[in-house]
Amino acid sequence: MCDFVATLPKLSAEVPYELVRKIAAGGMGIVYEGFQIGAGGFRKQVAIKLIREEYSAIPEFQKNFIGEARLVADLIHTNIVQTYHLGQLNGQYFMVMEYVRGVNLEQFLDSHLRQTRPIPVDLCAFIVSRIARGLAYAHKKRDAEGRPLGIVHRDIGPKNVMVAYEGDVKLTDFGIAKALDLMYNVEGEVIAGKDEYLSPEQASCAITDARADLFPLGILLTELLLGENIFRDTSSSRTRENILTKPIPQFATLRSDIDPPLEAIIQKALTRDREQRYQTADALLHDLEVYLYSEGYGPTNEKLGKYLKALMHYQEPHAPTLSPVAPAASPDLPTT
Repeated sequence: MCDFVATLPKLSAEVPYELVRKIAAGGMGIVYEGFQIGAGGFRKQVAIKLIREEYSAIPEFQKNFIGEARLVADLIHTNIVQTYHLGQLNGQYFMVMEYVRGVNLEQFLDSHLRQTRPIPVDLCAFIVSRIARGLAYAHKKRDAEGRPLGIVHRDIGPKNVMVAYEGDVKLTDFGIAKALDLMYNVEGEVIAGKDEYLSPEQASCAITDARADLFPLGILLTELLLGENIFRDTSSSRTRENILTKPIPQFATLRSDIDPPLEAIIQKALTRDREQRYQTADALLHDLEVYLYSEGYGPTNEKLGKYLKALMHYQEPHAPTLSPVAPAASPDLPTT
């Protein structure tokens, strides 16, 4: 058994990628910053996601990882993180994706909490509108034969939304998505998703459709506005019970600059009866954009980008000094 990073010479020989540093780790995978290497000094910054070795040997996880790569390879949209390549090294799968210079929404929220400052209302609505825009595209996606893929992301949450320093908002991690013929799925038997961002359908183990992604968008919008998730509780079971039964507050009583039009959008997104909820991400996107732009100039990628750079005290790098990670053993990295 050897560390994955120790196999870099072999990886570089077989696939033109160079790892730089670990940037994220989850229960089943790890994401590295890296470079795609080409002729004539070509270097393209990328993110490399790999499935942990202990899961690589499990057929359903292999199928899901491969299915995710195949699914997102054809999701070409400015509000979805792009996937470029799926590879395998000594039985360990890795996925090469677009590298987003920025932060995820959890980091964005945490920065505001540390600085005890609220996120401007218009930027909250703008961020969620961009996620809705990406979802609207994914939900309508068809395969090469014209069949609807029936994509349901099922894992909408702040860790899976990136905000770039240029102001782009990008949805990522379709690892537990539901899609025609592509993803391993035991819906109705297990709960897919993070407890505090479930739709009522997910929380009750019901079969989902695209509307299940819209309730957590409502949760995200209120979390950006309030700085907290109103459903989060001391245990998973209590959190799921809150999603199913906790009274939905009037959010204008919790933040005074939430006006009636935005309140109406939130209340419709958080309707537990999916027949009364927004029926499509397009409909939610439409209402958010009417709210943002009906009176004239509203938020843009550029405005969000400038805001994020100021929030994070970000300065543009003048001369890249990144170098490959050393092939030293590290207990928290996957092995091959």
